[in-house]
Amino acid sequence: MKVTRLPDVERRPRHLAVGTFDGVHLGHREVVASNDTVLTFDPHPLTVVAPGREPQLLTTFERKAELLAGLGVEELVVVPFTAEWSRHSAQSFLDEVIVGALGATHVSVGENFRFGHAAAGDADLLRHDHRFETRVVPLLEVDGEIVSSSHIRGLILGGAVEYADRLLGAPFQHAGPVVHGDKRGRDLGFPTANLLPHDGFIVPGHGVYACLANGVPAAVNVGVRPMFESARGLLIEAHLIDWKGDIYGEELKVDFLKRLRGERRFPSVDDLVEQMARDVTATLATVSNRQ
Repeated sequence: MKVTRLPDVERRPRHLAVGTFDGVHLGHREVVASNDTVLTFDPHPLTVVAPGREPQLLTTFERKAELLAGLGVEELVVVPFTAEWSRHSAQSFLDEVIVGALGATHVSVGENFRFGHAAAGDADLLRHDHRFETRVVPLLEVDGEIVSSSHIRGLILGGAVEYADRLLGAPFQHAGPVVHGDKRGRDLGFPTANLLPHDGFIVPGHGVYACLANGVPAAVNVGVRPMFESARGLLIEAHLIDWKGDIYGEELKVDFLKRLRGERRFPSVDDLVEQMARDVTATLATVSNRQ
């Protein structure tokens, strides 16, 4: 998939899906379907127009691009969203970008998509522009709930990653370079690869999760390690099952599949070790059941 940033884009006839697409969830996938090009914004517009009120994101730009490429999108066009850009009117967005820069002949959006200064543009404005054909996709419901990025964020914060994955259409993923930890896992017989949470991005609620880490089954603890004194704060600790090697500094992609239990303090270290062994068994069973 080709990634381009405005204004460095070639004008041509395009079938264009437009949106923020944080998470690239099932609803977003309906909007993207049958389009060769996706237009999105980076950073998230609320970080510019309402700093302090922006959501914790589900996906990095790199993860978003990866998911869109997996849907068969040929080109991802990015609006570098700035304070100056936020002052563009909805009509100028249509004139200068949708038609002028991109040459769109078909435009797809979700029914709640808003654009332009003060979010004045909506689906009706698109429908009344006869320079292109507009497709407005209704909000998607699953089990009586609207599929939305905000709903999925709440599920992940609550640890319900299994259901969140279903609404996302792919595992929720947290990725980053492996950092040095306190090496207690190694001493306990369960060495871990540790990730620091990214500022501005959602992290699952404290607990132990069955995951895949770079494709390897991994029992992952998200939390503050209540059994031990530490000043590190929140950490994602992945025990890659039956894997040996040095991956410090390398990128680790952790796909969250299922919450196994909450994080808690155990009566003794031996009790903790016994529980960690059960976590490994439960992780292997979860991964096996998904294959």
